Amino acid sequence: MRAKQMPSSILTRSKSPVILLFAVTILALSFFFFFLFSPSSTTTTTAAVTVPYRHPSVRPETSFVASLEHFLAHKAPKIPASSDDTVGSVIDHDVRRLDERKFVKEMEWLRGDPYYPMSMPVRVYVYEMPSKFTYDLLWLFRNTYRETSNLTSNGSPVHRLIEQHSIDYWLWADLIAPESERLLKNVVRVVKQEEADLFYVPFFTTISFFLLEKQQCKALYREALKWVTDQPAWKRSEGRDHIFPIHHPWSFKSVRRYVKNAIWLLPDMDSTGNWYKPGQVSLEKDLILPYVPNVDLCDAKCLLESESKRTALLFFRGRLKRNAGGKIRAKIGAELTGAKDVVIEEGTAGEGGKAAAQKGMRRSIFCLSPAGDTPSSARLFDAIVSGCIPVIISDELELPFEGILDYRKMAVFISSTDAVQPGWILRYLTSISSTQIREMRRNLAEYSRHFVYSNPAQPLGPEDLVWRMMAGKLVNIKLHTRRSQRVVKESRSVCTCDCRRSNSTHSNPIN
Repeated sequence: MRAKQMPSSILTRSKSPVILLFAVTILALSFFFFFLFSPSSTTTTTAAVTVPYRHPSVRPETSFVASLEHFLAHKAPKIPASSDDTVGSVIDHDVRRLDERKFVKEMEWLRGDPYYPMSMPVRVYVYEMPSKFTYDLLWLFRNTYRETSNLTSNGSPVHRLIEQHSIDYWLWADLIAPESERLLKNVVRVVKQEEADLFYVPFFTTISFFLLEKQQCKALYREALKWVTDQPAWKRSEGRDHIFPIHHPWSFKSVRRYVKNAIWLLPDMDSTGNWYKPGQVSLEKDLILPYVPNVDLCDAKCLLESESKRTALLFFRGRLKRNAGGKIRAKIGAELTGAKDVVIEEGTAGEGGKAAAQKGMRRSIFCLSPAGDTPSSARLFDAIVSGCIPVIISDELELPFEGILDYRKMAVFISSTDAVQPGWILRYLTSISSTQIREMRRNLAEYSRHFVYSNPAQPLGPEDLVWRMMAGKLVNIKLHTRRSQRVVKESRSVCTCDCRRSNSTHSNPIN
């Protein structure tokens, strides 16, 4: 109201044209600022800013090969580093100094953040390792992945296996991207170690295992081990707040016992003991991540179009003869082969196998996912992104993000004991109503986003869920880190006192 009354009061007191012009100008400016800073305008602006995680001009790339090509062409250093920044030696003073700086930061967070230590985002320090552990290995894969004749002893293309276990690339590429290009808000990269909750070790363990000669690989593993364990942050926590991507069960095997305190990113726990030694892995400290799917995502349009084409009741394609817990495959295969509306095929993971698996999964209602050499199998995640309801037969399987995702809503679980009973699997599957099937398929369409890695990493994608799970581990990590520091400090104090007494005794024999 004041903006409207002001000009009239001025006009009654003065007839000067200059003053009249001044009053009109003030009136115009008042209206301008009123509309500019009105509540509706402010609300609109705020809403536009807080629309979460949208980069409409950036389409996420989900192909490992295509994403890596772009990454190496635009983000990798053009000139390799001329010097090796391997840490030579670290004295106790460096560790104590970092521990003191860390204490100061944690006290600031405790007093300033009412949700500490469970607050988000998770703060991650990414080590800048020598290129022989990072970029050189990525270039090695890029320059050799077309060599399809490079196979493992059981006939699997090694580059396909590397793609399936390429979680180390997807996480690292997101962490080191400029903040302006990142969509995830629950994890940030910090440049000071005292500000970090966790430390990420960007060593490509799977690529080095498959593409280097055996002795060369073991030597590189030892070098990486020395580089990391020589860092002050590692010595401070004994590695408990360090993340190692060890997603293929064969990778980093020769030196794993030296990093057993660290957080391992794994495909499963493998409680059979064939791949991990007792005490090396646990759900308390480690995190299970999904394989990278070997087939293309069947999106909403694809799911709708494939609905009427799903004429097969149950589908399986793969090797029926496996080791360890995977021996059940042969028994199940013998039981189901030749059954009506059931497709059981032997096959490998090459390009032809990928096309056949994708076609079969999109034409089936259920997809069999039995244990392989380890309790997990990439086939499970292929089924999920294909809209094919997984039938999981693996008694020891620990699933990715199971604390967040409820797999009962989109998968069928059958015990190994029931699975080998004649006719049991088919009787059970045919008893599931069409209503239940439609509901599970709807849930699959919703869940599939949690298993598709991409660059840039997407909200609710697997990279996002990794850090949500990590946040839940932080309190326990801090507890064990401080406890180990306390023991080390007290032990050193005792040692120092004993040594002083000993020296005093020897230097003054009369006393």
